[in-house]
Amino acid sequence: MKVRTSIEEALRDIHDGATIMVGGFGLVGIPEKLILGLREKGTRNLTVISNNCGVDDFGLGILLQNRQIRKMVASYVGENREFERQFLAGELEVELIPQGTLAERIRAGGAGIPAFYTPAGVGTPIAEGRETRTFGGREYLLEYGLTADFALVKAWRGDTTGNLVYNKTSRNFNPMMAAAGRVTIAEVEELVEPGELDPNGIHTPGVYVQRVIRCEGHEKRIERRTVRS
Repeated sequence: MKVRTSIEEALRDIHDGATIMVGGFGLVGIPEKLILGLREKGTRNLTVISNNCGVDDFGLGILLQNRQIRKMVASYVGENREFERQFLAGELEVELIPQGTLAERIRAGGAGIPAFYTPAGVGTPIAEGRETRTFGGREYLLEYGLTADFALVKAWRGDTTGNLVYNKTSRNFNPMMAAAGRVTIAEVEELVEPGELDPNGIHTPGVYVQRVIRCEGHEKRIERRTVRS
C-alpha cells in the first residue's frame, strides 16, 4: 500500500545526512507540505538537489533558515538572501550546475545512465580539472548521472498505485526526479482510485513512486509578480 495518511509517516525514514531531490522550478510545483514536514521533523546535514533553494520564508528556504541543509546542488540561487549569507560565510556547501546539465544529470540517473558528455561548461571554471573528450572536432565535458536517497515531488493528481499527473509548468523537474530517487514520495492535490486517470496522460508511472500523500491548502506562491503600471 503506497498511500500514507500523515506527512510524518511519509517522511519517517529520511535520516540525517540524506541526499534529497526536491521537485519544482522557482516556487512552481514544489512539494511545499513535505518541505514543511521535513522542517518539523528536524532532519539535518541534508544534501539537497533542486533547481533552486526557494525564497527566505517559503519552500526550501525554510530548511535553510533552520540550518538543516549542509550542501545545495542547484542551477539558480538568486532569490534567497539567507542562501547568499550562508554561502559567503562558509556555512553552506554549494555546487552550481548549468540548468540544462542539471536536468540531464537527473534524467540520466533515473534512466540508469552513469555518465555522459556535454558541450555545456567547456572553457569555463566549471570544467577546470575535469575530464573532456573531443567528438567531431568539438570538446565535451564528462558529467555524471545524479540519484538521491529520496525524491520529494508534487503532482496535481495521483492514484493509489502512484501514477502521477502534473499540472502545466509544475511538470518541470518533478518527473525526472521521481525516476531518480531510490524512494520517491509524492504530494498530490487530488487522490483517485486506479483507472480514474487517463493512461495516455500519466506523466510518472507508479513504478517510480513508493509513497503518496494527499495534501490540502497549498499556497502556490508567485515568486516574482510582474504587472503593467
